[in-house]
Amino acid sequence: KITENAKKSLASLKRENPQLEPTLAIIQAHNDPMTQEMNKSFAREVGLRVIHICLPEGSSKDEVVNEILRLNEDPNVQGLALDLPESLYSSKVLNAVKPEKDVDGVSDVNLGCLVRGDTDDCLVSPTVCAVMELLEDLGGKTVLLVGAGGAVGAALQCVLQREGAATLSCRWKAPQLQSKLQHADVVVLGSTKPDDVPVSWIKPGTTIISCSRDLLSEKHNYGQLNNRAAENTVGSLAIAMRMQNMVKNTERWIRSQHYRKWDLRCLKLQPLTPVPSDIEISRAQSPKAVDVLAKEIGLLTDEIEIYGQTKAKVRLSLLERLKDQPDGKYVLVAGITPTPLGEGKSTVTIGLVQALTAHLNINSFACLRQPSQGPTFGVKGGAAGGGYAQVIPMEEFNLHLTGDIHAITAANNLLAAAIDARILHENTQSDKALYSRLVPVVNGVRGFSAIQLARLRRLGINKTDPATLTEEEISKFVRLDIDPSTITWQRVVDTNDRFLRKITVGQANTEKGFVRQAQFDIAVASEIMAILALTTSLQDMKERLGKMVVANDKKGEPVTAEDLGVAGALAVLMKDAIKPTLMQTLEGTPVFVHAGPFANIAHGNSSVLADKIALKLVGEKGFVVTEAGFGADIGMEKFFNIKCRASGLVPSVVVLVATVRALKMHGGGPNVTAGAPLKKEYTEENLQLVADGCCNLQKQIQITQLFGVPVVVALNVFKTDSPAEVDLVCEIAKQSGAFDAVPCNHWSAGGRGAVKLAQAVEKAANQKNSFKYLYSLELPIVEKIRIIAQKVYGAQDIELSPTAQSQVDRYTWQGFGNLPICMAKTHLSLSHQPERKGVPTGFILPISDVRASIGAGFIYPLVGTMSTMPGLPTRPCFYDIDLDPVTEQVKGLF
Repeated sequence: KITENAKKSLASLKRENPQLEPTLAIIQAHNDPMTQEMNKSFAREVGLRVIHICLPEGSSKDEVVNEILRLNEDPNVQGLALDLPESLYSSKVLNAVKPEKDVDGVSDVNLGCLVRGDTDDCLVSPTVCAVMELLEDLGGKTVLLVGAGGAVGAALQCVLQREGAATLSCRWKAPQLQSKLQHADVVVLGSTKPDDVPVSWIKPGTTIISCSRDLLSEKHNYGQLNNRAAENTVGSLAIAMRMQNMVKNTERWIRSQHYRKWDLRCLKLQPLTPVPSDIEISRAQSPKAVDVLAKEIGLLTDEIEIYGQTKAKVRLSLLERLKDQPDGKYVLVAGITPTPLGEGKSTVTIGLVQALTAHLNINSFACLRQPSQGPTFGVKGGAAGGGYAQVIPMEEFNLHLTGDIHAITAANNLLAAAIDARILHENTQSDKALYSRLVPVVNGVRGFSAIQLARLRRLGINKTDPATLTEEEISKFVRLDIDPSTITWQRVVDTNDRFLRKITVGQANTEKGFVRQAQFDIAVASEIMAILALTTSLQDMKERLGKMVVANDKKGEPVTAEDLGVAGALAVLMKDAIKPTLMQTLEGTPVFVHAGPFANIAHGNSSVLADKIALKLVGEKGFVVTEAGFGADIGMEKFFNIKCRASGLVPSVVVLVATVRALKMHGGGPNVTAGAPLKKEYTEENLQLVADGCCNLQKQIQITQLFGVPVVVALNVFKTDSPAEVDLVCEIAKQSGAFDAVPCNHWSAGGRGAVKLAQAVEKAANQKNSFKYLYSLELPIVEKIRIIAQKVYGAQDIELSPTAQSQVDRYTWQGFGNLPICMAKTHLSLSHQPERKGVPTGFILPISDVRASIGAGFIYPLVGTMSTMPGLPTRPCFYDIDLDPVTEQVKGLF
C-alpha cells in the first residue's frame, strides 16, 4: 500500500516535471548485500533512482562525513540516507547531512521541527513511521522503548506521546527493566535483545516491535517469544517508508525550485548628524553573511559560489529554474547632464531599493556596474554610492571584488598577443612550415582541433583529414594575412597610465624587426567588458567573443578572434566572470554588481544577466533598479537602443536624477571643478539660476518621452539647497511632463529618505507603457547617427570626416550595417563641446571616426577625440589610501 501510494505520487510529479529524475544516495559502511538489494528493489517499484556509496567496513566518521559533504553539494541528488554500523551514528555524522536532503529525519534540524510540531517542515524517521504504521489505538497504553537511543529514540518518544501513549524508556542493563517489561502494553526494541534478558520477563499479549539496525538481515533471535507475545519487525516496512519520504522530499525540492516570497531581515540604520565619511558609515554596519542573504532571497545552496563573507557569485542555472516565473518591474536610473562631481545616480539607485525593500516591504534588487581601479586610485574615488545609501563593504566593492576585471584583462591581452604572434609566424614561415606547426603530429597521429575544423567550415573546406588538403586549401587555412595598419585590438591594464596611450611593440631582436605602433586602453574599455555586459548566456558569450573583429586582412575582409583560434580560450578565462556578484546595501537589501563598460565609448550599463536574474528573484510585484552611466542623452539612450535590444526586456519607469547644483551650472553658474571649493552661487539660494538651468532637466525629460516610458524626477537634495529651490525644481519637472518629482534625502537618512520616491516609482510602474526604440536597425549607419544627434542631442545635423565616412562604407560592405549605434561623446554637455551647458542648439555634430565592436554588437562613432586611457592627476587618490597592518583595514578610500 505504501509503495503503491508513493509510486502514484511520484508519477504525478513526473507528469508535471518531465525532466525529473529524483535520486536517493545511500551511504553504506558495512557488508550487507540484503540491505542494498532491498533499497534498490523498493526504489525500482516506486520509480526512484538509487545510488549506493559503499564505503569499506571500518571506515572512520571523518570518511563518512567527507562523503556526506560531497553528496550535499551534488545538485543531482535530492535525498541522502545512511546505513551505517551503530558506532558511526554520532551527532557529527548525522548533522553533516543537509536537513533538506535528510530523508531519514535524523539531523537536529529535522528533529527540532518534529519536537516543535512543525511536521510540514520536516521528515520523520522511516523507522518511526514504520512503528506507528504497525500500532493502532495507542490512547492510554504504556509503551516501553528498550535500547532505543539517539535520533530514532528521541523521535519515537515524541511521536508516541503525541498519539496519547504513556512512554517509558529503558536501557537493556537497567535494574528496573524486568518491572517495566511486566507493565508495558507495547515494547519497542531499538537494538537486539541480549541473551541474559529472559523472554519470561515480557508479559503474555504484549505487542513487540523490533526496529534494531540488524533487522533487515534477520540476525536477531528472540527464542520462543511468539508463544508469549505478538512480535513485529519494521524491516521492509521501514525501507518502504524511506522511499515514501524520498517522494515527499522530491515534492519539497520541486517547490523549492520555484519562486517564493522573500523572508528578508533588513539591517537597521541609525543615521548620524553630521553625516560621517562613507567608509566610517560602511564600517559601522555589520553586513549579513552572504549565504544568509542568498537564502533569504530564494537562492539555493548550489546556485552560489561564496567569495569570503560578504560576496558570492550566482550561477546562471537559476534562470532555467525560474524560467516560468514572471518578471518584476524594470526601473532605470538616469540623470541630467552632470557637473564633473557627479549628481548621485548610484546613491539614488541604492536609496531607492533600500526604501522599497526595507521600508515598503517590496522585493527589490539594485544592479550596479563594477568600478574600475583606474578612477578609484585616480581622481574620482570609489563608486559604491555614498552616505547612508551605499553598498557594503565598500572597500571590497571598489577593489578587486571577485576578479572579473582581471579576467577581462587576461582575456584581452591573450588575444592581443595572439595577433602579433600570428603576424610574426606568417611573415617568417612558408605555408608548409606553418601547416606542420598548426596541425602537428601527436602520438603518431595528425588531426585538426575542433576550433580548426570550425575554421575550415567557414572557409568552405569540408575536410577532416589533414592529409587531404590541397596546397591552395592549406594556404587559405594557415594565412590570415593581417594588415598591421588596420589592427584595432589594443592591450589593456586597469590603471590610469597616460604614458601607455601610445607605445611601440616588437623592438626586441627576437621579433625580427616587426615593429609597430600600438597603445594600451584601460581594462574596462575592452570590447570584452562590453560583451560581458550584453551577453545572455555562456554560449552567447562564446559566440560573441569569436565574432570580435581585431583587424582586416590585406583584401579588406574582417579578421576575428575565431579566425585566430583563440575564442575558446577567451571563454575559458571568462567562465567565472559571467556570473553576477551578490552583495548588499547598508540596510541588508540585495545588490548585483556585474560588468562596468565605459559610458562614453561603450554603453555604460551593468549586465543583462544580472538584470534578468534579479527580475526573476524579485517576483511579479518586485522591482529591479539599474543605473545608466552619465546623462540620459548618453547612458539612457544606449540602455534603450542597445541593452534592451540585447536583453528583450522592457523598462517600466525611468528615474531621472537632478541636483540644484547641476541646474545652477546649466543656468549660467560658474565652472564646477573637482577638488576646488564651490562658488557662493552654489551654496546660497539663487532661484533665477535654478529656473534658467531647468532647461536641461526639461530636455532630458523630453528625451525619455521619445521612448514612451514614464519618468519620475528624483531631486538629490544637498544641505545647501533651500526649500524654495527644491519646490521650484519639482514644480517645473511636473509641468514639463514628469509623472512626478520628488526630493530625496537618502544620502543623509538612508532608505527612509527615499520612501516618497519609491512610492512615486511604484505608481508610475503601473502606468500605461508604450516603450519603443528610437530607430530601426535596418536604417543606414549614417541615418541612425543623424537621428540620435538631432532627436537626442538637439544638433542641427552631423558632419562625417573622410575617415569616418570611409569606415562607414567599409562596415556596410562587410555586412555590419544593421547594428545599433553607440555614440562616444562627452558627458558634460548635450553637444560635443563640454563647455556648452544648458540646451545647446544649432550645432553641427562632428564625427571624427567610426569604429565597431562586432562581438558586443554595436557601431561606435567618435564625436571629437575620445581618450580610452585616463591619466593620473597631480595628486591622485592613492595619496590618501593606506592599509593598517594590525587591523588589515583599508584607509582613505573616502
